[in-house]
Parts: sequence; C-alpha cells; structure tokens
Amino acid sequence: MYHKISCIQMTSGNNVADNLKQAEKWINAAVAQGAECVVLPEMFALMGVEPAVMLQHKEIMGSGVIQDFLAKMAAKNHLWIVGGTLPIASSDENKVYAACLVFDNYGDCVARYDKMHLFDVKIALSGETYSESNQIIPGDRITVVNTPFGKLGIAVCYDLRFPEMFRHMHDAAVEMIVVPSAFTYATGLAHWEILLRARAIENLCYVAAAGQTGVHANQRKTYGHSMIIAPWGNVLAVLPEEQGIVTAEIDLAAQRKIREEFPVILHKKL
Repeated sequence: MYHKISCIQMTSGNNVADNLKQAEKWINAAVAQGAECVVLPEMFALMGVEPAVMLQHKEIMGSGVIQDFLAKMAAKNHLWIVGGTLPIASSDENKVYAACLVFDNYGDCVARYDKMHLFDVKIALSGETYSESNQIIPGDRITVVNTPFGKLGIAVCYDLRFPEMFRHMHDAAVEMIVVPSAFTYATGLAHWEILLRARAIENLCYVAAAGQTGVHANQRKTYGHSMIIAPWGNVLAVLPEEQGIVTAEIDLAAQRKIREEFPVILHKKL
C-alpha cells in the first residue's frame, strides 16, 4: 500500500504569526499534492534573534497558539502532522522542552517526543557556538507511534548523530522515522545526507527529514535539503535550499519485503 508523505522546508523568523502563516501555505500545498502526513521543521514557529525568546512563547502542554494551529490544520485537512518542535513549559521557569507533537487527522495530539540530544557545540568551520542546554531540558525516552502509514519514530536534528537511538526505535518495530531539523549549513554540507541515508540503511526504514533553510533573523544559516529516503538508502526526493515542500510515496509492503529478504538486524551480535 502506497502513502504520500511531505516534508516542509522553511526559513522561520522571529514572528510566530508570520511563521504560522508560511507553514499554513506549505501545508495547503502538500495537501494539494495528496499528502497524508506532513512533517514540519524544527522550530518552525519561531527562530528568535536570541535563544531565550522561546521562553516568551512557551506553551503549556495541550494549550497555546502553536498547538491550536497544528490541531486546526490537521482536522481541517484530515491530515497527520508532525509538528516540528515547539517550546513546551517545564517545572523550571527558565527552561523548556523542545517538543515534537504529532497530531492525527482528527486534530488530536497522539504523541509527544522531547528532543533528547542537545546541541552544545563549537563549530570551527563557521565560528558558531551553540548551547541548547541553557534553555532546554532534554527528553529521556524515544517515541514510536502507530499511524495509518506504519509505525512512526521521531528524532530531532542533533539526535541524528546517535545511531543507538535509532536501534531502540527498530526494537519497537519502527517503519518510518521523521527528523524535523535546523541543521547548520557547515555541518549539513558535510554530514546531513550521509547521516540520514545511514539511518535508513541501518534500520531498513523510510526516513523523512524536514529542515530549516537560509539565513534567519539571528543570522544563523541552515542547510535545507529536506529529503525523503527509502529503506535501501536511495533518496526519493530532495528540496535543496529554497522554501517549499518535498513529497514522495512510501511503500510499506516493499519495505517489509526488504527486511524479510535482507534480515541484517537478525544477525547482530552485540
């Protein structure tokens, strides 16, 4: 059985209302292409000039402008939406969770994943420094949710560099992994496609990665190249650096056949 999946690529800025308007535009375009599921990029609703801006727009789980938008768009279009990430309040008033919420085609939130691996790095190539742990509390568990298009696992951006996380998803019978991201341009140029294809090949599953692109209000430059990858590692569709959508068909029957004929996971020794 075939299913259409779309990834949205954005250059999100400092204004939530403007970002949501752009997201709505691309969601509608994906629906027009027959998408059953849409994946938004990390921080799709807000990439502030200062990281602390997210604290001003944090939402309580189950209530807020961004969550209301995602629920409305899902129900209106009878569409599953993977809501990138948004700041969800924690018990620490100075920190939030970077939460990826999944809404079903009735507009109900059916899953939540809190970004587990936080981007605290210095990038010598570009001179950039990031300290996500200053504002974000890491999650502590993987998320795999049942959907009409297979078991869906969620990872966010920097998570991509930790293959053991994806092995745990495979143990939960994952069939497609979504990766909302805001990969830096320097690291994206070097590693983005390689890592995405490796995660697909290692686990013989589909990977749908939605990225931020371009130069943002905080002068951060992101890599774009949102793509959808098949279980054998071939890239089905990619959008280089412009804003827009990328759509591909996934075939779960073919994926299961590959796993039966090439049972590499059953051969692991460690």
